[in-house]
Amino acid sequence: MYLSRHQSQAGVRWALDGHLLPEQFSLGLLLQLPQGAVASFLGSFPKGEAATGSLLPPIEATQEVWASGVTYLRSREARTAESDAKDVYEKVYEAERPELFFKSTGVRAVGHGMKIGVRADARWSVPEPELTLALNSRMEIVGFTAGDDVSSRDIEGANPLYLPQAKVYNGSCAIGPGIQLATAGELGDIPISAEIDRGGATVFRGDTRSSRMRRKLTDLASYLGRALDFPQGALLMTGTGIVPGDDFSLVAGDRVRVTVGSLTLENEVGS
Repeated sequence: MYLSRHQSQAGVRWALDGHLLPEQFSLGLLLQLPQGAVASFLGSFPKGEAATGSLLPPIEATQEVWASGVTYLRSREARTAESDAKDVYEKVYEAERPELFFKSTGVRAVGHGMKIGVRADARWSVPEPELTLALNSRMEIVGFTAGDDVSSRDIEGANPLYLPQAKVYNGSCAIGPGIQLATAGELGDIPISAEIDRGGATVFRGDTRSSRMRRKLTDLASYLGRALDFPQGALLMTGTGIVPGDDFSLVAGDRVRVTVGSLTLENEVGS
């Protein structure tokens, strides 16, 4: 089952497998249900008309996007190399407690086909392709989407306390194109890839798999919910194992494609 969110002539509407759901349907309502009840709840709706209109990010104003860091060996190596506080990233990679940070409100997230951004005061900006979990209010995994945790690596590398500025800014959080329902067990080894095109040529390509992650997806979700309530669920980026080299930085006009499983998220870097 696949959920997508559309800007139709009649307003914003959710769709299930390409067909519109009733106007009163909301992701927030769905994510209040236990994981085992989600599929049957969605299956209870009659098949609506075909969804039309541009895609919107698969999130509502009542949800937030959070993110995990240094969950892959490649990410640890890259951040250790770029940072003036190398031992911080070594320690968090080995520690029981994961790095978790706030990424975006629902209204600030951008979807498939929308523009992502880079900070004007950053010298080194990169996409970070990530398996992104859809979590219900119990912090159970009910599905996934593709995410791009666009980051200013030089700002974060200068001082870990600059992390919010390196991670949270206009156009820094892209998710989509929709949410594919899945359990934690189905996400243990799915492919993740990224391509960046510039001027009609591919200038970067990388891939990994979720099985290369050091941490369990369920552990990341559990830690997020330890001292925070999410009554209408949340989205959680799970870290990146694809890191462009330090000689690469995003520029306006670049097109970034992030593929997670069967889902592809594509965005252009705005000016």
